[in-house]
Amino acid sequence: MPADSTATSTGAVVRAAIAAAARAPSSFNAQPWHFTAHPAGSADQHRVDLALDRSRVLAVTDPDAHQARIGCGAALYTLRLSLAVSGHRGDAALLPDPADHDLIATVRLDGKHRATPHERALATAVWRRHTNRRPFLDRPVPPPARTALVRAAAAEGARLHLLERPTDLGAVADLIRRADNLLSQNPAHLTEARRWVGGTGHGDGVPATAAGRPPSPDTLVVLRDLDSPATPVPFERLPLLAVLTTVGDSDGDQIAAGQALQRVLLTACVEGLAVSPLSQPIEVPTTRRALGEVVGAPAHLVLRIGYGHAGVTTPRRPLDEIATGLAEEKRA
Repeated sequence: MPADSTATSTGAVVRAAIAAAARAPSSFNAQPWHFTAHPAGSADQHRVDLALDRSRVLAVTDPDAHQARIGCGAALYTLRLSLAVSGHRGDAALLPDPADHDLIATVRLDGKHRATPHERALATAVWRRHTNRRPFLDRPVPPPARTALVRAAAAEGARLHLLERPTDLGAVADLIRRADNLLSQNPAHLTEARRWVGGTGHGDGVPATAAGRPPSPDTLVVLRDLDSPATPVPFERLPLLAVLTTVGDSDGDQIAAGQALQRVLLTACVEGLAVSPLSQPIEVPTTRRALGEVVGAPAHLVLRIGYGHAGVTTPRRPLDEIATGLAEEKRA
């Protein structure tokens, strides 16, 4: 194959991988990432830089960009996965520039990779995965599926604590309720949240079609109020809750948590499970610390997991808004 054909082929792979990475989850679907594609030079491989887009960090809800870095980590894992199933090994360097902590990672296409059937299944799930804010069935998640989720987090250097003891489940449910109540009394948070909820045609945020229905007052776990006009309905009586943690809470730990989150979510999708992230206790410093004390490690997110009816995906911004260098890749 001529050299220019090889470059064009690789450029198309990079473009497709960035499109897949943009399907990653993020708080309020803010999509706080920017990609820069760099064609191969005479002494360098193709590479993709992933940066935190500060203009899309929620200043009130996420002042330290904790959740934004988790979203970027989820996008990074998806980028790596997409490259892998395209036959490329993606060598990711986290926080490669000590002077620029908003440069999340640099991923170099470093040789060939033979994708496994499991990697292909996860990559297919990228386009089906979505946050499910609807009621789940009162059907327990079987042990093999629970094990698969725990292993998915561990593979990316994190831990998924399944809350199987009633005391732990009750404690975390109380923290979610407490945080949700505090947030609902914060006018600045409410104003910021409304910016991202209910709109259409913007390519970001949570549209009304994805907001789900509010839970009835007797529901154990409080979901975020997304101003849905629908009548409250009963949710599952005993949900499976899980807390995602890492050993530390540095920027790198938060990026690792994001990679683990996406691997867990895609694994859940492959297993036929629905997931609803619950970030309220992470958004309030006191409840975040208390949540970490319950599980014994820095906590990054609570997940509600179960079997549910299909929901809808949220929109994504066009590639030319989230990436640069793709035109050069296409012409190479």
